[in-house]
Amino acid sequence: MAVARFGRQVKRPGGFCIKMTAVAIVGLCFIFVWSMFSSSSSSVTTRIESFDNIGSPPGSRNTWVNIPATQSSIKGEDEKKFNGSVTLSAHEHKSEKDQKEVANVKKGKGKKKLPEKVTKLKHGSEESESEDSEKEKEDEDEEREVVDGKEEALNDEGEVNGEETGGEGAFIVSLDQESEEKLEDDGGESEERGKKRYKIKGPLFDPKAHYHWKLCSTRSKHNYIPCIDMEITTGRLQYRHTERSCPRTEPMCLVPLPRDGYGSPVPWPDSKVKILYKNVQHPKLAAFIKEHSWVMESGEYLTFPQNQSELRGGILHYLESIEEMVPDIEWGKNIRVVLDIGCTDSAFGASLLDKDVLALALGLKDDLVDLAQVAIERGFPALVSPFGNRRLPFPSGVFDAIHCGGCTIPWHSNGGKHLLEMNRILRPGGYFVLSTKHDSFEDEEVMSKLAASICWNILAHKTDEVSDVGVKIYQKPDSNDIYELRRKKYPPLCKENDNPDAAWYVPVKTCLHAIPSAIEQHGTEWPEEWPKRLERYPDWLSDKDKLVADTKHWKAIVEKSYLTGLGIDWSNIRNVMDMKAIYGGFAAALSQQKVWVMNVVPVHTPDTLPFIFERGLVGTYHDWCESFGTYPRSYDLLHVDHLFSRLKNRCKQPVSIVVEMDRLLRSGGWTIIREKVEILEPLEGILKSLHWEIRMTYAQGKEGILCAQKTMWRP
Repeated sequence: MAVARFGRQVKRPGGFCIKMTAVAIVGLCFIFVWSMFSSSSSSVTTRIESFDNIGSPPGSRNTWVNIPATQSSIKGEDEKKFNGSVTLSAHEHKSEKDQKEVANVKKGKGKKKLPEKVTKLKHGSEESESEDSEKEKEDEDEEREVVDGKEEALNDEGEVNGEETGGEGAFIVSLDQESEEKLEDDGGESEERGKKRYKIKGPLFDPKAHYHWKLCSTRSKHNYIPCIDMEITTGRLQYRHTERSCPRTEPMCLVPLPRDGYGSPVPWPDSKVKILYKNVQHPKLAAFIKEHSWVMESGEYLTFPQNQSELRGGILHYLESIEEMVPDIEWGKNIRVVLDIGCTDSAFGASLLDKDVLALALGLKDDLVDLAQVAIERGFPALVSPFGNRRLPFPSGVFDAIHCGGCTIPWHSNGGKHLLEMNRILRPGGYFVLSTKHDSFEDEEVMSKLAASICWNILAHKTDEVSDVGVKIYQKPDSNDIYELRRKKYPPLCKENDNPDAAWYVPVKTCLHAIPSAIEQHGTEWPEEWPKRLERYPDWLSDKDKLVADTKHWKAIVEKSYLTGLGIDWSNIRNVMDMKAIYGGFAAALSQQKVWVMNVVPVHTPDTLPFIFERGLVGTYHDWCESFGTYPRSYDLLHVDHLFSRLKNRCKQPVSIVVEMDRLLRSGGWTIIREKVEILEPLEGILKSLHWEIRMTYAQGKEGILCAQKTMWRP
């Protein structure tokens, strides 16, 4: 009725004024509603990301506190503020998956160029303020994506701000791929294959969810590696993946313990000489032990006699002979980070460790013996990965040396693609050590021609009379000049748009990457000798103040909190993983402890892995929406710093990451999680459903820390 009267009044004389009044009222209402919705997006978010001091009890404002009487509490820092105005601190590294995922968010497929320099940021006057601001900007950097070559900030929901994205979200998962990749010369980007998109609405973890767990019923049983072990069988034969290929749905089951039970691992350094046999039982291992002298069965243990190896004369003689052949190879000084292909004899890594060399063993799943698990149980760095048609998950030019002792890789097959992959990850001027017992003349000739075609110089070649092993030592060139002198330009140089650091699901290319020559590129200079390189920052990093602040930040946290206030017995900690490493500051802070750290740089964050290697540390790329390449029960401690809050709209089932953490962690192992309280509260419930013991929780403002210990429980 009121509307009808209003309409009659409009038709009367003077109705024009009423019309204008109505339009004005509607406009004011629209402006009011618009301002209400837009204000939230521009508001400043407060957060705390570090709890550097443990000692005083939490204040009365903290509502999420659960500290046992025997534990110390955490004194938080002042609250910090940030907005989305900071540019990337390091160039984004994008794999084939991520490049396609981001590029296809908008219409068109514009090519992107990744900046190589670290962006200069302002440095505060006070040290504490500097650490806070640097840490905040660091996390803002991770909240950005590269779309059509442009950096776009992400909002709290993980969506791209600015232009509207296409599809239902920015999360993509690939299906199993049994066929081999075609080697296309496409600059590191292959065609999209069988991908799905997901979008998560609401909180990352449902606080009302209840979880009921069951054991995995896989043929691999207690050694299950989801993205490597194939569950398809023909008759009684079980086939393994020739490439990394993950299940269509993230595993939500728990890996069982070994059939004969699981015992607490032998602590370091005793684990160098003996480990519990039942912890690494494998059908092929018993037969292997009978045929090799460097590992022996002694009661319930496997023992490793000192200086025993596959080589006659011992491993120490072998290492000393290499130094005699090439005096520039100074183990532990000039050579710090080594990749050991094949992981057949962990005595190599054990002996190098005594010389301050960090040797990362690459376990290949085609050996059927699973010696990488033995290396991990002993406390040596190891990673399990197929080595077929895809690049290894490392950036370019980061290993000081690569060792292949009796490995069965056909280096000269398929256009020499495997050797070209070694050339990609080997540092300019780095060394490739190849040793074989019975090398045929034909294979030796083909290998020599291939090495000459990529301009590797043979520094030494001799057969050691004691070990009866032929050793060849090659050196990669350190400049592009020699490439121009080649008669035959094969293999050709890679195209300029082929990012040599793209390594996640990227096919191996039969081309040579140019040697870095610009000052802003990593790999132009050999690092300082160890241990100076740990805290020396190369010229290609423009913002050294930020890295210094990050190092001080983690050093303070580790010394004042982690080592003394969490109740962790560090004498039982050897294998550590930083699930979201940034600059390796956490690992550097633990360098004086008797541990080694696997620094994992997620594929959706800025690419800082080259700098981690530059410091003399080891790490790998990984997408936490998939399972990691290692055996169950590999790590004693998992460090998780604001990882979960970065994974919304990426993983179909974020809970599967917690399941993967349960697979990675040894019984009795620890996890330290630093996150937003809204994530930590439901996460605590998930860990309790897994029967993990929550040792400490603490929150201040919107940030908190949780420390938990895994038990022996299995459903």
